[in-house]
Formats: sequence, structure tokens, C-alpha cells
Amino acid sequence: MIYFFLAVAALIAGYLVYSKVVEANFGADTCKATPACRLEDGVDFVKMNKKQAYLIQLLNIAGLGPIFGPILGALYGPTALVWIVIGSIFAGGVHDYFSGMMSVRYDGKSIPDAVGYNLGAFAKQFMNVFSIVLLLLVGVVFVLGPAELLAKKIGFGFTDATYAKYTWTAIIFGYYFVATILPVDKIIGRLYPLFAITLIIMAVGLSFMLIWDGYEFYPNGLSLANTNPQGLPLWPLIFITIACGAISGFHATQSPLMSRCIPDEKCGRPVFYGAMIGEGLIALVWATLGMTFYKTPEALQAVISNGGPAAVVDEISVTLMGPIGGFLAIIGVIALPITSGDTAFRSARLIIADFFKMPQKEGIKRLMIAVPLFAIGFLITRTEFAVIWRYFGFANSTLATVVLWTAGVYLVRHAKNYWIAVVPAVFMTAVVSTYLANAKIGFNLPYDISCWFGILVCIGCFVWFMLKKGSIAINIEADDGPGYIE
Repeated sequence: MIYFFLAVAALIAGYLVYSKVVEANFGADTCKATPACRLEDGVDFVKMNKKQAYLIQLLNIAGLGPIFGPILGALYGPTALVWIVIGSIFAGGVHDYFSGMMSVRYDGKSIPDAVGYNLGAFAKQFMNVFSIVLLLLVGVVFVLGPAELLAKKIGFGFTDATYAKYTWTAIIFGYYFVATILPVDKIIGRLYPLFAITLIIMAVGLSFMLIWDGYEFYPNGLSLANTNPQGLPLWPLIFITIACGAISGFHATQSPLMSRCIPDEKCGRPVFYGAMIGEGLIALVWATLGMTFYKTPEALQAVISNGGPAAVVDEISVTLMGPIGGFLAIIGVIALPITSGDTAFRSARLIIADFFKMPQKEGIKRLMIAVPLFAIGFLITRTEFAVIWRYFGFANSTLATVVLWTAGVYLVRHAKNYWIAVVPAVFMTAVVSTYLANAKIGFNLPYDISCWFGILVCIGCFVWFMLKKGSIAINIEADDGPGYIE
């Protein structure tokens, strides 16, 4: 038990100490008017207080990520705990803070614009396509998962579960469409803080009951050896498996939603970095539950094999918290992913609007983007869920890597300490390169060759950065336009 609380304390200390280092390095300035103050339009640019923005940001980035990922990561053993703590503080927190605050400095622009301003026009266009694809994958994943679970609980009288699933898919898509085009304060601003509080209560309540019922924490010990029952390699899979809860590129697509709503730049530390630490705490709880509630990785694997991570959530919640836990489990595995899916589509709308320079105050212009966007999303739902999830995992970590390199260039341009972004960028480059080389959806190379490939790619990127940084124009006030290397 002591180790669990030490990990919790480490995450809190990371926020109290390292987030201030990151904020000071960025140079948050309360004298600079934020987009919410300068560009308020009553739709996407709407001023919110710090607590409201934090809770919405937490729910936007969370969803199923810090629950399902850590449950699957628990199969690898206590290494999952180490990665959650270190990843959240030194990678995820940095990534989320800079993705949000660069957007603040760039008039609330979406992440492709931030990337383009720092890495070049080609990078911007690549990120426009890449980000929209990722957001569509996220949106579809968070339609199909909840729809399947809801179909099992409420079948509308259909004898064939497939029809019930189609019905729930249509209902969820309908909600997504409404939430995507309505002003941000109408649904998201009112309901999401309540769901975020539910997410927090669920994590705290389950942790308390684990202690109350006398469970032995980490009964298999705290060895960092790989305990995966299927023999899957620790490197790089655990870093792909536990993305939300450590570092996730999806967060970079969500941060601009709140960058358009925070009232001053000092809110960036609690809203962006703080929400990442909050997600890390939730991930820590679920990784601990997976390693403690089930005595062995094999026992956990058996439940996952029969019903997926959702079955683990249901069994743990009902056993530890009874009917209340069952209700919270429904909220956790159904409502929460839905609330990330709708903001995924909303973010995609905003990226497309930024690309075409199409103001979104008028409802007809929001519809012009949303209708074809949802049509494409519906077509993607015809693809097998497992296939979509595999591509989502790789795209998620790849986007995070690009954003960290972008933050590194931004810091060079502003004569700041770029190492806080470059070190995690190098590490994540090795992760995604190794995964791409080894995975069946990638090059499907032998594992040893893939590891060397990852090392060479990350060294190559680091050398390129160090050679090019000398030619980056230093302009401390360059917060509103391109400053990349041509």
C-alpha cells in the first residue's frame, strides 16, 4: 500500500514542482489577453473560470483512456506504475501544457497550425490530415465501444443484438452531431464538469474500498520484470498501451478547445498540466486495481480475454462498491467515452475551419463542415473495431511525438530551455519508430531489427534537431505567426 501512496505523492509533487518549471520556461504572462478575451464569439471562444475549464479538460482528455489502457498495461507488471508517474510528469504534462499554451499564443488555433508555425508548411499540411484522421478514429472508437455495451444492457426488444447496436450507434452519433455544432457552454460547459467529478469519485472510491476490504497491494511483488501472460515485449508496447495516463497525442487535439476559453495565461498550468496529472492519478488507480484485485496477471488476462477491459471495470466496480459501483461502471465505460468522442468531432470541425479560414459563429458554416465530417465517420464505423483501435494507438503516440518536437523548436525560438521538450521527444521517437517497424500494421520486421531501427531513427532526429537549431531565428516576441526554418 505504501508504494501506491508514494506514487500518488510523486505525481502531486510533480505538479507542484515541475509544472512551475514548465510554466516559467514558457513564460506565462497575465498581461497578455487570451483568445477568450480578444475573440469571444459565443460559440467556441467563450470565457470560463479556471475550475470549470479544468474539469472539462480532464473529461475531454480522459474518456476510456486512463481506464482501459492501464488495465491492459497492468498485465506487464509494476513497470506500468513507473511509466505512469514518469510519463505524466516529464512527458505528458509538458506535451499537454505546450499544446494548450502554444494554441493560446496563436489565437486559439488548432495543433496543426502550431506545428506549422514551428516546423514548416509541409508539417502543417501533414498534421492537418493526420490530426483529422486521428480524431475520426477516436470519435468512431468512442461510438462503437459504448454502443456495443449499451446494446447488451438495453436491447430495445431486438432478438438480434446487431440491430440494437446499430440503434445505439445512431443515437450516439445524433448526440455527437448536436454537441459538435452547439456553443461550447451549452452542453459541454454544463454537463462535463459533473461527469469529470464522477470520474474522480469513482477512482477515489475504488481505492478506498480496496484498502477497506483488506486487499494486499501488488501481491506479485514490485519487480520490474515483464509479467505479460502472452509474452508480449515490454518495449515498446507498454508505452503504446498506456498512452492516456502518461502521454497521448489526442490531448493535443483537445487542448485548443480550452485554450479558447481560459481567462488568463496563468490558468494554463492547472488546466493543461494539471489535467494531465489528474488523468495520471486515475490511470495509477486502475493499474493498481488490475494488479491487486486479481492475484496474478493470468487471472486478469482471463477476464480480459472473455469480455475485454470493460468486463474488468464491471467486475471490480460491482465487487468493491456494490450497486453504486455498478452504476459508476456504466458511467465509466459508456458515458465517459461518449464525452470524449463528441469533443473529438468538435476538434475536427475546428481544425477544418482553421484550414479553410471559415469563422464558426454562424450555424450554417458549422453545418457545412459537420455534415460531411459525420458522413465520413459513419463510413469508418463499418470497419472492424479491433483494426480501428490498432491504428488509433500508433497515431496517438505519433502525434504526441510531433507535438513535443514542435515544443522544442518553439522554445529554441524563444531562447528558452528546450531540453524539457526534446528529451521526451527523443524517447517517444524511439517508441513509435520501434512500434512501426515491428507491428503488423507497420513494416512487420523482426523484433531485434525493429529495436535497432527505433534507436537509429531517434538518434537521427536528435542530430537533425541539434544541427538545425542554430539556424532557427530567435524572436522572443514571435507568438503570432510562422517562425520555422525554410
